[in-house]
Amino acid sequence: MTLDEMLPLKLAEWRPTHTNQPLMLNDEKRGVGVSLTAEKVDTLACQLREVRVTRTNAPEGPLQERAAALAARVTGLLEPLRLLEVDDERGAALLRSESPAKHGTDLRYYEVTLKRDGSASVTRYQSSRGASKRQQTPFALTHEGLTKLVRDLCA
Repeated sequence: MTLDEMLPLKLAEWRPTHTNQPLMLNDEKRGVGVSLTAEKVDTLACQLREVRVTRTNAPEGPLQERAAALAARVTGLLEPLRLLEVDDERGAALLRSESPAKHGTDLRYYEVTLKRDGSASVTRYQSSRGASKRQQTPFALTHEGLTKLVRDLCA
């Protein structure tokens, strides 16, 4: 069974009792795994802390090209992504929301880290004007939207 087939079935029954209880799925045939950390899950949607994808085989091609393609492919988040930085020495690329959402004096934005080995993580942050640190904040996706996001991250 593929991740596309497994994920909706597992989301329908997954009800974490705390945020340290991730849902972990593996598609051994494709060499891809997904780990979801959520605060709340119901029959329609999830309030997520992090979406993480891992791979057993690193994808081919330059990291910069793969990161740019990922930014164009992920379309199910509140804001489109843009490639912010590629660090070839560390083997990581950073993507962020093209235009962060504004809520009063707060800004909220997605951050995606793509690594050379093909692993990727999606988180959302909030920063307040004048604050020295940003805070990770949960983000909501329907089960259908989450399945599409995972598909986009794995492509």
